[in-house]
Amino acid sequence: MSWAFWPIVAIVVSFGAFAVGFYFYQYVKKLPSANQDIDRFGTLIREGSMAFLKTETRVLSVFVFVTAILIVLFVPPIWQTSSITGNILMGICYVFGAVFSGMAGLVGMQVATVANVKTASAAQRGLTHAYRAGFRGGAVMGLAIVGSCLLGSSIIYLVFPNNPSFLLAFSFGASSLALFAKAGGGIFTKTADIAADLTGKMELGIPEDDPRNPAVIADNVGDNVGDVAGMGADLFDSNVAAIAAALILALDLNQAPFIFMASAMGLLASIIGVFFSNVKEGGSPGKALNRGTYITTGVFLILTLACSFIFQFELRLWGAAMIGLLAGTIIGISSEYFTSDEGKRVQAVARISQQGPAFTILSGFSYGLLSSFPSLIGIAGAALGAYKICEPLGTEYALYGIALSAVGMLSIIGMITANDAYGPIVDNARGLSEMSGLGEEVVRVTDELDAAGNTAKAITKGFSIGAAGLTVIALLAAYRETLTNILGADIITGFDILDPLVFFGMLVGVGVPAVFSAMLMMGVNRNADRLVGEIHRQFKEIPGLKEGKPGVEPDYNRCIDMATVGALKELLPAGLMAIGATLLVGFIGGVYAIAGYLAGNIMSGVLLALLMSNAGGMWDNAKKYVEAGHFGGKGSTAHKATIIGDTVGDPFKDTAGPSINTQITVVSLISSLAAGLFAAFSLFG
Repeated sequence: MSWAFWPIVAIVVSFGAFAVGFYFYQYVKKLPSANQDIDRFGTLIREGSMAFLKTETRVLSVFVFVTAILIVLFVPPIWQTSSITGNILMGICYVFGAVFSGMAGLVGMQVATVANVKTASAAQRGLTHAYRAGFRGGAVMGLAIVGSCLLGSSIIYLVFPNNPSFLLAFSFGASSLALFAKAGGGIFTKTADIAADLTGKMELGIPEDDPRNPAVIADNVGDNVGDVAGMGADLFDSNVAAIAAALILALDLNQAPFIFMASAMGLLASIIGVFFSNVKEGGSPGKALNRGTYITTGVFLILTLACSFIFQFELRLWGAAMIGLLAGTIIGISSEYFTSDEGKRVQAVARISQQGPAFTILSGFSYGLLSSFPSLIGIAGAALGAYKICEPLGTEYALYGIALSAVGMLSIIGMITANDAYGPIVDNARGLSEMSGLGEEVVRVTDELDAAGNTAKAITKGFSIGAAGLTVIALLAAYRETLTNILGADIITGFDILDPLVFFGMLVGVGVPAVFSAMLMMGVNRNADRLVGEIHRQFKEIPGLKEGKPGVEPDYNRCIDMATVGALKELLPAGLMAIGATLLVGFIGGVYAIAGYLAGNIMSGVLLALLMSNAGGMWDNAKKYVEAGHFGGKGSTAHKATIIGDTVGDPFKDTAGPSINTQITVVSLISSLAAGLFAAFSLFG
C-alpha cells in the first residue's frame, strides 16, 4: 500500500464532508422566516457579526504577515541555510494555516447567522423542527472545520512527506490566528453580554432579549463571534496540532498512514452520526445531542478496528487512539455532570443562591475547582495508558502512542463541533423569538433548546481543553524529537528538575496562563464599563426608549461598534505577552528552560481552563434553572444572585477559559519551531 493512500482517502472524505455540509446549509436556508421583524433583527445580527469579523481580519492580517516574514528570516536563521527556498515555504505554510483557520470560522459564522432566524421561526412548528434547523446549522460548521483541517494537513503531508516542520508551520498559523480570534471574540461577546445583563436585568428589570436594550443585538452578535468563529478556530487548531505532533513522532517509525486513517474514519463517522441526531416532540434535546455523539463514537470504533485488521496496522496503535477517545468521553461526562441544569451541582448552586450572591460565587467556584479533577485524571490516564499500551513496541512507539491518544480524542471532533455550534445558534434563536414577539410557546421551545445548548458548549469546552492538554503532551514529545535531531543527543539525558534553568522555566510557565487570563478578563471589564456608560446615555437621551414607545429604537450599531473597537484593542496584548514570554525564556534559559516552561504551562493552564469553563457553565445554568421557576423564579433573591454569578462566570467560560488551551498550543508550537534558535543563541542554556 502506497504511503499516499490514506492522505488521499482523507482528502476524499473531506470533500464528502463539504458536500454534506452544503446540503445542510441549503436545507436550513430554504426554511421560511416567521415575520419581517425577525428578518430585520436577524439582518442586524448578521451584519454586526460580519463587520466584526472583517475588522478583526484586517488587524490579524498584519500580525500574520509580520510573523510570516519573521519565520522566513529566522526558522532557521537565513544566514545559516544554504537555500532560502525552505524558509519561504515555511512562511507560506504558516499563512496557509492561518487562512484555512480563518475560512473555517467564516463558514461557521455565515451559516450560524442564517440558522438562528430559521430555528426561531421553526420553533412555531414545534421542538422537532426547531432542533433540526439548529443542529443542522451547527453540523455545517463541524463538518467544514474538520474537513478543512484534514484537507490542509493531507495536502502539506503529500507535498512535504519527509519534513514535518512544514506541518508545524501550518499548525502554528492555525493556532496563532485561533489565539487572537478566540480572545477577541471572547472579549466582544462578554462585553456585550455583561453590559446588557447589568443594565437590562439588574437595573431596569426588563427581559434578557428586550429590543429596548441598546446592547441586545451586540449580545447576539457576540454569540457568533465568540462561540462560532472563535471556538471553530480553536478546535481547528487543536486538531491540526495533534496531527502535526503525531506525524513528527511517526515518520521515523513509518506509521504516518495510521494518523490519516484514524482522522478520515473519524470524519466519516461524524458524517454518519449527524443524521441520527433528532428529537421527537416532548423529547430531550440534550439526549438527542448525546445520541448523535454515541453513534458517531460507535461507528468510529468499528471503522478504525476494521481498517486496522484489513490494512494490517498494529493493534496497539488502535488501542492508544481508543484510550484517548475514552478520556474524551470521561471529560464530557464530567463536564455534563457539573454544568447540566438537570444535575445536582447546578441545582445546589441555584438553591444556595437564595442566601445571596456571595454564596453563589463561593459554591460555583468550589465546584469549579472540584470539576477539574476528573478531567485531569482523564488526561493523565490517557497519556499513561497510551504510553504503556505501546511501550512493548519500543520507547519511540510509546511516545507516539501518547500523540495517537490526542488524535483519537479529536477523531470525532466533527460531531463535537456540531453540538457546540448548535449552542450559539439556539441562543440567538431564543433572543430573536423574544425580540420579534413570536409568543410564549416559541420562547419556551427555544429556552429548552438553549438549556441543552449551554450544556453542549460546556462539554465542548471541557473536551477542547482536554484535547489541548493531550496534544501539548504530544507536542512536548515532538519538541524532544526536534531537539534530538538538532543536538544529536536526547534532551532527556540532561534533564534535571532541580536544574535552576529548568526550575526557572517551569515557574514562568506556571505563571503565564494566570497573567494571560487576567489580561483578557481585565479587557472585558474595561470594555464592558465603557459599553454600560453608552447604554445609560441612550436610555437618558432617547425619549420614549425606556418606556418602549412604538417606533422608538436604540442605536444598536453604536454598541456593536464600541464592543468591536474595544475587543480589537484588548485582544493583542495578552497573546503577544504569551508569545513574548516563550521567546524570552528560550533565549535566557535555552532548551532545558523551555522544557520546564512547557511542563509548567500545561499543568497550570489545563487546571485554570477547566476551572473557569466549568464554573462559568454552572453559574449560567443555575441562573436558567431559577428562571425556569425554581426557588422563586424571575425577580427573586435567588434570581438576582444567579445573575451576578452568571455575570462573573461569563468571562470565565467564554473568554479566558477557552482561550487558555489555545495559548498552551501556541507556545508549544513556537517552542518546537524555534528550538534551533534557543539551542544556538540562549544566554545561559
